[in-house]
Amino acid sequence: MVPFGRAFLSAGLVAAAAVLAAAPAAYAKDKVKVGFIGPLTGGVSANGLGGRNSADLAVKLRNADAKAKYTYEMVVFDDECKPNVAVQVATKMAADREIIAGATHYCSAAAIATVDTYHKFGFPVIVWGAVLPDITYRNKYAEIHRVNGTMINQNDANAELISKLGYTTVAVIHDTTDYGKGHNEYFSKALAKIGKAKIVGTFGVTADQQDFTAELTRIKSLNPEVIYFGGLTPIGVRIRSQMDKLGVKAVFDGTSGIVSDAFIQGLGPLAEGVLAFREGAPTEKLPGGKFFMEKYTEQKYDQPPEAYGAFAYAAMSMLLDSVEKVGPDRKKVIADLANVKDRDTIVGKVTFDDHGQNTVPVITKYVVQDGKFVEWDDSEYASGKRKLPGQK
Repeated sequence: MVPFGRAFLSAGLVAAAAVLAAAPAAYAKDKVKVGFIGPLTGGVSANGLGGRNSADLAVKLRNADAKAKYTYEMVVFDDECKPNVAVQVATKMAADREIIAGATHYCSAAAIATVDTYHKFGFPVIVWGAVLPDITYRNKYAEIHRVNGTMINQNDANAELISKLGYTTVAVIHDTTDYGKGHNEYFSKALAKIGKAKIVGTFGVTADQQDFTAELTRIKSLNPEVIYFGGLTPIGVRIRSQMDKLGVKAVFDGTSGIVSDAFIQGLGPLAEGVLAFREGAPTEKLPGGKFFMEKYTEQKYDQPPEAYGAFAYAAMSMLLDSVEKVGPDRKKVIADLANVKDRDTIVGKVTFDDHGQNTVPVITKYVVQDGKFVEWDDSEYASGKRKLPGQK
């Protein structure tokens, strides 16, 4: 027979153990949903998948942080880089009251189509890759923010390099989306301002166009030293390939829309000597670039982060920072983002202006050398060891 005192003690220990066992459940963190939108299928899916993985990394690292107040779940949507699809998924995301905020869009045509939707639902977003200035500057919507820069600065840098290299004649091919038309506008203005090179012809093409024989035949007759391309990887690959078949020897000068491993993979040796420009420093040279790449590699994602992965990580991290600070409340998150000044992120300090735009002063100039996008200043083309077609 067990003495009464010992029986009571044993019962007490059992009860205490039960309480301790239940404690984790009792103190479980509340779950907060955040959204991600990017092109996960289609011609620029490499960029969307890299962005998704990078945002996912931000969520995983936050969930592993014992100091985090909440457990986060990322809800992922595919905008296919199509405006109509983007509006559909933006509406679905913003209408779900459980989703507090989102890191959104690589494609400018998709991003500009959705800003009214986010404003209507009072849904805070940070754009992670789209570069059309109008996304932040057409309206003054408190819900819209962007951590990456715009196409204005990259086109200024593009025009400066083309002029510095001594080129004097340029033909422009741009897609007829808002993205392509914007690049044409800002590049043309930048080139005219410098005044050393002139545009001999401008050609608008559709984003799904396959055959560029007519445009390239006309361009060949104009004999430009440079073909400036305002568009994304899929048609960039087609145009550069068809240039070779038609014997067009001009420099192929692209925008941030072709800074992708997929562009080089699609062209092989024909990518050599292609120019491109992107806002921000290369990932490995960003303040948190080494940390980001180490953590990204540890996760063994099936795709690389691509050019804008670090921005997607930064966008999601900033949203999580705001939720941690003010709670899972859309209005409070919007108010917090309005006051972002010199916030430390892996892409550097971020300050949102009165339109929610982060100013990214650094522009990286790239040239494809030996199957890789290499910084222009570090390349053999800059040193003079190699020459671009017609380079002075």
